Amino acid sequence: MFSGIVEEMATLINIEHEQENIHLTLRCSFTDELKIDQSIAHNGVCLTIVRLKDETYTVTAMKETLERSNLGSLKIGDHINIERSMTMNGRLDGHIVQGHVDQTAKCVNIEDADGSTYFTFEYPFNSQLAQRGYFTVDKGSVTVNGVSLTVCEPTNNSFKVAIIPYTKENTNFADIEIDSIVNIEFDILGKYIARLNTFTK
Repeated sequence: MFSGIVEEMATLINIEHEQENIHLTLRCSFTDELKIDQSIAHNGVCLTIVRLKDETYTVTAMKETLERSNLGSLKIGDHINIERSMTMNGRLDGHIVQGHVDQTAKCVNIEDADGSTYFTFEYPFNSQLAQRGYFTVDKGSVTVNGVSLTVCEPTNNSFKVAIIPYTKENTNFADIEIDSIVNIEFDILGKYIARLNTFTK
């Protein structure tokens, strides 16, 4: 379980392909604190550490993960938002994030907002998924590349988020451009409510 508050950006230093899986090797400032089997969110995707070596760590992404996320398009040198799992005695500064990315979205607009920046993301609309809680609501929560954000101006297939300068400087939002593909996770609370409604109709 995560909060959507990114700890830092890790640098991707190696990619290995093994059948339909890929192994991603990364470097970050707290590699020496990590251990095998630990879960870390990478651009919002929960992955398990499988190897530690020479101040780097390696995680494995399987076919299902690659189909639902932007991890398959990463290149060596890319910056990846990372967050270790929450501790149960800490504050929940973002919102409840599972690390189970639902799908990708495309950046379709970037606007300056006198210091902050508005990003608009668009994704394919699916009415069946929407009935299961795969949607955004105004002032609700959404996770974009692992970052907990507040939704503005949602439509059936798009939403806008406002990014303060600190977030832009300390996450890979600094690298997002028009047509960039990002990972999104819809709010788990909305999914539970949508599921409950199917039983009460």
